[in-house]
Amino acid sequence: METWLPLFFAGAMGLALLIYVILDGYDLGIGLLLPFATESEKDLMIASIGPFWDANETWIVLGIGILLIAFPQAHGEILTAMYIPVTLMLMGLVLRGIAFDFRAKAVSDKKDMWNLIFSVGSLITACSQGWMLGTYITGLGVTGLSWLFSILIALTLPALYVLLGAAWLLIKTEGELFDKAMRWATRAILPMGLALLLVSIATPLISQTIADKWFSYPNGLMLLPIPVLSTLTYGFMMSLLYRQHWLREGREWLLFAGLIVLCLLAALGLAYSILPDIIIGRMTIWESAASTPSLLFTFWGTAIVLPAIITYTFFVYRIFSGKTSELTYE
Repeated sequence: METWLPLFFAGAMGLALLIYVILDGYDLGIGLLLPFATESEKDLMIASIGPFWDANETWIVLGIGILLIAFPQAHGEILTAMYIPVTLMLMGLVLRGIAFDFRAKAVSDKKDMWNLIFSVGSLITACSQGWMLGTYITGLGVTGLSWLFSILIALTLPALYVLLGAAWLLIKTEGELFDKAMRWATRAILPMGLALLLVSIATPLISQTIADKWFSYPNGLMLLPIPVLSTLTYGFMMSLLYRQHWLREGREWLLFAGLIVLCLLAALGLAYSILPDIIIGRMTIWESAASTPSLLFTFWGTAIVLPAIITYTFFVYRIFSGKTSELTYE
């Protein structure tokens, strides 16, 4: 029990954060794309995320909640090291929430201001999350090289979110906005691919622990399927966007599905690189775990809450499936 409980909570936390990146990633991407749309298109874009965006943020609350309860020592060190980007992320989320509600009530000459605030909040949130990820991969390092790596991911993560947002619009819209989303996705996929390549090159350079796992035998062979499958998935998405006939013939979900696969492979690669550490080179999941009685008590709550959130998420997406209709507030 002392062995499997920390593993269970590490897996649950990783699952929650992966789902968050995918689901809240696309509505952050919508916010980043908002300035490039017309006024009527902005309303439709907001309508496409309206039923989902609050629920999407539940997953990051769950992930951080598990970190706090199951791994309190790691939670203290991680949140202390990430104080600035976490604060900025919360500010960005607050700006998004305020703008989302106020744009619906604003007079016409103020609506552009709230649209801009929603976009700025999305950009701050996306960059802050990239900064947090970079800090975490470097083992909470404070060297100049670790700062450069964190900045690299802070600047590249928004490219993934933009592509997720464009892929979501392909599923939820049609007509002129569908065509625009296709162009946005086509322009975003190359920067995202370059960003993933740069991060992949920089990661083993910044962390000797990760480099040892990636380039030692037989560990390197175990990791090999991940970059191979990632390359094939990326090539498939490129072919979708440059041929486009599948996306225009009722298979518009394929691009979003490809991004889900890519995120899943990246998460598996990160988990492989980090585990059994929860802070690279400093603390394992067992060293940072709460007492076994506390974990056991929390286990039953998590075993109830996690399936409930998954069921609710599936239900909401099933109810509001299909193309988005014109936005109204009546």
